[in-house]
Amino acid sequence: MARVTISEIARRAGVSKTAVSFAFNYPERLSEETLQRILAVAEEVGYAPDPVASNLKTRRTGCIGILVPQPIPIITRNPHTLAFIEGVGEVCHEAGMSLMLVPPLKGNLRRAILRAAVDGFLTLGLETFRGTMVVLQQRGIPFVMVDSDPTPGIPCVNIDDETGAYAAMSYVLQGGHRRIAILGIRSGHHGDYHKYAGTLQRRIAGYARALAEYGLSLDDADVRLVECECDAEGGYTGFHAVWQTRWQPTAIVTMADIIAIGVLQAARELGVRVPEDVSLIGYDDIEASGLTCPALTTIRQPAAEKGRRAAELLRRWIEDGAFAAEHITLPVELVVRQSFAPLPSDLLR
Repeated sequence: MARVTISEIARRAGVSKTAVSFAFNYPERLSEETLQRILAVAEEVGYAPDPVASNLKTRRTGCIGILVPQPIPIITRNPHTLAFIEGVGEVCHEAGMSLMLVPPLKGNLRRAILRAAVDGFLTLGLETFRGTMVVLQQRGIPFVMVDSDPTPGIPCVNIDDETGAYAAMSYVLQGGHRRIAILGIRSGHHGDYHKYAGTLQRRIAGYARALAEYGLSLDDADVRLVECECDAEGGYTGFHAVWQTRWQPTAIVTMADIIAIGVLQAARELGVRVPEDVSLIGYDDIEASGLTCPALTTIRQPAAEKGRRAAELLRRWIEDGAFAAEHITLPVELVVRQSFAPLPSDLLR
């Protein structure tokens, strides 16, 4: 069967080919009566516009991409990421745009950037992929960095990571704890925090600043950093690594709530009571954090708002080539629940 053309739709509806094009690309330019007449004819004859041809004409895909550094199954294990995507999705819904997750193609982010049919990118936590930024700039489409080191001339949305980490560690130290394990997010640097960048660097700086106020440091024998995968399994494994040794912490600080949830599971299986035997504090305040047993003390960051603000910046840049880059930092706050307790006075030293 021959493909129905835009000319045939125009003839049957008694309108111009331009009007038919508007009906599928810029419906707001037509009266409701004309729009409905064109759509009715199109449905009757089974016409659907060719999205590839349409994109070639408008040079727009109507889609934005979230560029992520890991495969999608790994990224989506963290509810914080899903909350971020929810915020981005709200803006896409309002703008009539679609959303694409863009992971590395066979381990190659550059290939993914070049192949993705999007109008712009949100880059999520790509501070260790500086070469990727060059490819984005070479492709010449808008992009907004999220959870990365701010770069002049490029829009960026972060949370106040250092303040949040400082608040978490300060709360632990105020509670009398001095044997502290930090379950960090896998960095690729095997625990060498001096090489951290972006989010990890800011959080480790916050922890270090709080420790220094008590005459301690990240290099003290009783302050131990263990890197984990950023999922519940990572927290589960991390807890076993720090607990089943002769040295045991009285408090554990995690860089993500999903890691803390894995800690709770491992502790329960080993008969370790939280917070009686070990206190626990997370970071993110994902929805599940208030539902765990015990409920998780954590640092609340506005993940959905972060997604909304980043998507709004990207949308503005796509629509206005003269857009001026902004660097936005969102606030965080300590949320106190039941997973943390001050060290009993008989254990203070």
